[in-house]
Amino acid sequence: MKYSIFSLARNALTYHENWTQAWRSPPPRREYDVVIIGGGGHGLAAAYYLARNHGITNVAVLEKGYLGGGNTGRNTTIVRSNYYLEPNAHFYEHSLKLWEGLSADLNYNVMFSQRGVLNLAHSYADLDTYSRRGNAMRLNGIDAELLLRDDVERMVPLLDCSPNARYPVMGGLLQRRGGTARHDAVAWGYARGADMRGVDLIQQCEVTGFTRNGSRIDEIHTTRGTIRAKKIGLAVAGHSGHVAAMAGFRLPIETHVLQALVSEPVKPVLDTVVTSGAVHFYVSQSDKGELVLGGDLDMYNSYGQRSNLPPVEHAVQSLIALFPCFSRLRMLRTWGGVMDMSMDGSPIIGKTPIDNLYVDCGWCYGGFKATPASGWCFAHTLATGEPHALNAAFTLDRYGLGRTIDEKGGGPYPWVH
Repeated sequence: MKYSIFSLARNALTYHENWTQAWRSPPPRREYDVVIIGGGGHGLAAAYYLARNHGITNVAVLEKGYLGGGNTGRNTTIVRSNYYLEPNAHFYEHSLKLWEGLSADLNYNVMFSQRGVLNLAHSYADLDTYSRRGNAMRLNGIDAELLLRDDVERMVPLLDCSPNARYPVMGGLLQRRGGTARHDAVAWGYARGADMRGVDLIQQCEVTGFTRNGSRIDEIHTTRGTIRAKKIGLAVAGHSGHVAAMAGFRLPIETHVLQALVSEPVKPVLDTVVTSGAVHFYVSQSDKGELVLGGDLDMYNSYGQRSNLPPVEHAVQSLIALFPCFSRLRMLRTWGGVMDMSMDGSPIIGKTPIDNLYVDCGWCYGGFKATPASGWCFAHTLATGEPHALNAAFTLDRYGLGRTIDEKGGGPYPWVH
């Protein structure tokens, strides 16, 4: 069914009781051309673009739980392309361009809101860094504006820009085309689009092992039976290392918990995304009115998805330091998501040591905003066996070749990227 004002009016006449299901729930078939493990945003987007761009529809997406129930539903929904290094800049800019037309492409409102993303500068060193990054962005054709303190104060009047602020504001780097989107809608939109093109979306189907035949995988063992596939894509975010180990190889990935929280809903007070690298904090306001807060990683490795007090306390302290007027808001809920942190802070999209197994992982903090481009490039790689120009640099073997893409210059320490 195509969603439109006419379908909405027609179903209103029957009290919205006759909408067709957005996607099917078929049993798994014995064999597919491509099986994608992971029914989050990246896996669903790859399945959608395999069908849409390459005409490959004999595809299954296997999901251990329910679609979009992993990191896709556990992030803070920020979309931006404000990167310094060229591989990242071009990749995330392509993703941002896809975001700009995604609702129309999917015939599904992903609630993409280009409200701007502002990185605060708290020192002259910050301003110098943002000046260089902004110039690099503009040279790559990406919008960027360097703001001074008065500009920031006019743009975000509730931000404490006074001379006595705990973190004095010197200016900031603004990307006006950045913003937020609705995370559930992105997963559901891609799921519906893939299903309409014939892709099987198989939920409650956990992968338990593989049958190897030399350098290939012949069979995928799941809780819903054994499935054969000519090509296999792995898109399981924080569990990438775990599933790769089942296939018999190691990934340069560590898994960490990243936590977030929301306040009680209030009337519209913050119409942009504000981030501070120095404070390790970011905040925006959701369409429901909640303030969405996030901070830094838990520094230890974990697959846990619960929040704990120290990161929550840090995020709340940061909010109050930057926005003292929010000090009486009450916290509504908290959560955690597991991040697949790579050794240089950049993703891995491409071949593995196994001939017919491809991987899409290492997204660190950037997985949600990368969803469209990740799916686009992963689908190209699965369809052709070769990387797209935009993911040609994000190979697994770059670590052995000394071609790391280290945006922050942090070295091989996943928790600093």
